[in-house]
Amino acid sequence: MDLKEIMAVNMRRLRHDQNVTQEELAARSGLSMRYVGSIERARVSASVSVLGRIASALNVDPCELIRKTTR
Repeated sequence: MDLKEIMAVNMRRLRHDQNVTQEELAARSGLSMRYVGSIERARVSASVSVLGRIASALNVDPCELIRKTTR
């Protein structure tokens, strides 16, 4: 699994764990819902700046989005 896929899996998991919709995450992070969906489907790579915005919106350390897990 590449980093883009790892971020997609972690972002989806963290979002679901917090009962946050893609629309709500997009609003919190100042991104479009389409872009958030594209990141979650691993169709696009997020910049470091976007990684930080998503992490902040989910109240997690940015490392949580790119950490490879077995879950």
